[in-house]
Amino acid sequence: MEGLVIRAQSGFYTVHTDQGDYLCHLRGRLKKRRLDTDPVAVGDRVRFRLAPGGVGVIEEVLPRERVLARLEPPPGGRGTRRWDREGYLSERQQVILANPDQAVFVFACAEPEPNLRLLDRLLVGAELQHIPAVVCANKIDLVGKEEARQLFGIYEEIGYPVLYTSAETGEGVEELARQLEGRVSALVGPSGVGKSSLLNAIQPGLGLAVREVSEATGEGRHTTVVTQLFPLDRGGWVADTPGIRALALFDVDPEELDAYFPDIAPYVADCRFSDCTHTVEPGCAVMEAVAAGKVHRHRYESYVRLREEHQRLADMYWWGIKSEYL
Repeated sequence: MEGLVIRAQSGFYTVHTDQGDYLCHLRGRLKKRRLDTDPVAVGDRVRFRLAPGGVGVIEEVLPRERVLARLEPPPGGRGTRRWDREGYLSERQQVILANPDQAVFVFACAEPEPNLRLLDRLLVGAELQHIPAVVCANKIDLVGKEEARQLFGIYEEIGYPVLYTSAETGEGVEELARQLEGRVSALVGPSGVGKSSLLNAIQPGLGLAVREVSEATGEGRHTTVVTQLFPLDRGGWVADTPGIRALALFDVDPEELDAYFPDIAPYVADCRFSDCTHTVEPGCAVMEAVAAGKVHRHRYESYVRLREEHQRLADMYWWGIKSEYL
């Protein structure tokens, strides 16, 4: 039989098929594969057989098209990167959702104030993992549509779809429902931005069901992330991912980051130096575009901060290798 994994916890997987849902576990030989990532995750398509007793055994995991993932937290919960005994960077991918059709990044216009630096980082993660991204600006009733567009309009200019919603008034809810219809969607965003209220407005009781799962698994307080796909009456699936504060930026060298900013990337080829960092070099086309108002300064500053962060990590990586020979 073939189906969709809609829940994963403690080594057991709920697989949805046209005939119903089946509780399955993973065949032993599959557990030894994909040591750098999860062998099975919510959103995977799998083939399984029913064993005596009615429990399924997953025999095959079909190839993934893309994943929503983060770095697996190291023991003790400190830092985001680890080195093995030989000084090499050791990262393991923690798959939050396999094969998402889109990631919907939900931020409030107020209460709490929108953290656009976080949004920029999430968008870079989506670009890197080839996940179509949608921005949802919620609670527009608190600030008005005009101010909401002043906050989030920059992302429309870049080319990202931006939905302006209010679970309180119902504005934009139908547009969001159409965006989710027929797709596997991940809702990502900080706590308090109104994701549950939006889901309830789209489908009564859906937000409550998502919240109950989130609270039962202790999201936001522990490193374990339990994702579950919830069916939409209009077709499609939605997963709330409250445990993600930032997507994992895997194997990204500092000099590659500009490629994941769609508003910055077009100017890179015009820089005087091929290894331009876009921070201090003369003849930098990116800095010229910022000065001319062609690239928003806020987005440029987000790029600079991310580059500095990855440069520090790269330096730590190389020092980890060199320390073996000093």
